[in-house]
Amino acid sequence: MSEKMISLTIDNVKVEVPAGTTVLEAAKQAGINIPTLCYLKDINAIGACRMCVVDTGGRALQAACVLPATDGMVVKTNTPALREYRKTLLELVLSAHDQKCLTCVRSQNCELQKLCRDLGVESGERFAGKRNEYDVDDASPSIVRDNNKCILCRRCVAVCAKVQNVGVIGPVNRGFATAIESPWNMKLAQMGCINCGQCITACPVGALREKDSTDVVWNYLNDPDLHVVVQPAPAVRAALGEEFGYPMGTSVTGQMAAALHRLGFDKVFDTDFAADLTIMEEANELIARIQNKGVLPMITSCSPGWIKFCETYYPDFLDNLSTCKSPHEMLGAMVKSYYAEKAGIDPAKIRVVSVMPCTAKKFEAKREELAGTGYPDVDAVITTRELARMIKEAGIDFRALPNEDFDSLMGESTGAGVIFGATGGVMEAALRTAYEALTGTVLENVDFRAVRGIEGIKEADVKIGDQTISVAVANGTGNASRLLDSVRSGEKNYLFIEVMGCPGGCVNGGGQPIVPAQVRMTCDPRVERAKALYQEDADKPLRKSHENPEIKQIYADYLGKPNSHKAHELLHTHYQKRELYND
Repeated sequence: MSEKMISLTIDNVKVEVPAGTTVLEAAKQAGINIPTLCYLKDINAIGACRMCVVDTGGRALQAACVLPATDGMVVKTNTPALREYRKTLLELVLSAHDQKCLTCVRSQNCELQKLCRDLGVESGERFAGKRNEYDVDDASPSIVRDNNKCILCRRCVAVCAKVQNVGVIGPVNRGFATAIESPWNMKLAQMGCINCGQCITACPVGALREKDSTDVVWNYLNDPDLHVVVQPAPAVRAALGEEFGYPMGTSVTGQMAAALHRLGFDKVFDTDFAADLTIMEEANELIARIQNKGVLPMITSCSPGWIKFCETYYPDFLDNLSTCKSPHEMLGAMVKSYYAEKAGIDPAKIRVVSVMPCTAKKFEAKREELAGTGYPDVDAVITTRELARMIKEAGIDFRALPNEDFDSLMGESTGAGVIFGATGGVMEAALRTAYEALTGTVLENVDFRAVRGIEGIKEADVKIGDQTISVAVANGTGNASRLLDSVRSGEKNYLFIEVMGCPGGCVNGGGQPIVPAQVRMTCDPRVERAKALYQEDADKPLRKSHENPEIKQIYADYLGKPNSHKAHELLHTHYQKRELYND
């Protein structure tokens, strides 16, 4: 049955759209950008900021983001009265806003700043008066909240509650005293916050940002007594280029390695190598659980936001979690054991820096459970955004850099390692190795397309020899909740589950380049960045983790075999039940 279409006129342009389309969406289709602040596609459409109001000929202006388009409607978006109305709104916002724009991490990528520039608004002096002043909440290891910059758009509230099903922030008080806070004005670190950082990527201004670790890393690099190793995650290479003007979805792997060398790191290894290592441990753990009647379904444990979510909200599933550490923690452990021995370096003098698409990795690096060598596996975590700032601060012309390789010993990877950055990637990589381990035959077609894509929950029955493995993939902790509830109730039965804490997986992590709401209306970073990873996978000469020659070497030289006693000491861990509130 064909979709019912309606016709309307927007700024003298005839537009035909499906019934149920909002005026904002219809205008975008016609190439007309209506200004927005509180709107965020598929997450927040509440008409609160009033920036998107339009004239439909009635007595009152109406918010386009929540106004259904109707047949024959005539809409004006750009009259003198509307422009003056929006300027006044911006002046009112600025009158209560901390305007330290030059020192704000979001300068030049701030939606409020752009609107003011576009509409010619310089200040809020016309409405100057009392301003609320707030203490900055920087107690979290991952996220800093600065309500002095908050514009009350509620985008952070929506993504935390509706998408992630966490809901640790929301509006309190009324009128001029309204603020976005945690219950009882507690700090994020005291709440069940999972540190995913989705609130940061939803925020249009600088009210939320990652806890900056660049000074720590600069200090490491400037200390002649330290040997500093860096490792970038798979998803970083699919997004870093956006910070330097490349189109979304451009892979910049070689230039990223070159930039890291020029920043002064002693060794540039690759977390993709550790993703291959993770698959060796995790695929064999899954096989052992199936064959020895262990706790099933086994659930992957590479996403620290998801792990904390499980510890806090679903502790009855802790025994289902794979005991494998996440890839960057595995690499850190191997750097401070295997590499330290090979290079003859005291591990006490080694510092491991991880470049991650994820703010939750900052929390993960501080976990006491992740110190298999007696030293923290990872010493500092910086996000993709922080790496970009370091490259710019060092005066490196990123676009002029040549493509360089990662350093040997732990720099080689397969296609299975790189797809870890996309939802379904861990599952697919594990199935490639599990298939050959269980059947003893070569897997010719390595593409498990049933587990790809950005659907919230994906299911598949995978035939491996004479066995059928029922698997599920969830991305975003809200979807994970629904999946686990169905398992808990007995409605669903799986052998293996992959969960990534962020919608779309690591490519859309809380530490990735921030994409403005207007861009998100027509371009999905979850899709575009994942394309880059799958293309890199397709182009790799080796696409199965167990084929990686450096992986073979590390087992031959050091670990023995997957899930060996030594492997468990260095590469596996345990998790714990957490309280929802922590005083």
